[in-house]
Amino acid sequence: MNLSPKRQQGLTLISIAFILGLIAFFVLLVLKIAPIYIDHSKVVNALAALEETVDIQTKSEQEARSILNKRFTMNYVYDVTKDDIKVTKRGNYIKVEIEYETVVKIFGNLSVLAEFYDFIEVGQE
Repeated sequence: MNLSPKRQQGLTLISIAFILGLIAFFVLLVLKIAPIYIDHSKVVNALAALEETVDIQTKSEQEARSILNKRFTMNYVYDVTKDDIKVTKRGNYIKVEIEYETVVKIFGNLSVLAEFYDFIEVGQE
């Protein structure tokens, strides 16, 4: 029984394996990278909450750091260290900057580096 090539349809086993491999790779990337951005949203929310704190511009640098550290602990944010937080205080003006990076190993020697920089300014210089 000879079938003409025009009537043969479908994927070969190799093409199915290749497509499944691509899908698996992209699912792995999403599962590894999504938590980085979820944690970053927690950092942004902590900064927004700090900005909304009553009389934040009258608080000292240590008090601002303490408020941030409490929020980070409550939200399980471990990527930001105390060295990543810079607080500038002048009179009734306060600026809080957070600059940090996160490295996540994908597999083997392949890693993803994400760098973040966020800041708030409250009050007037």
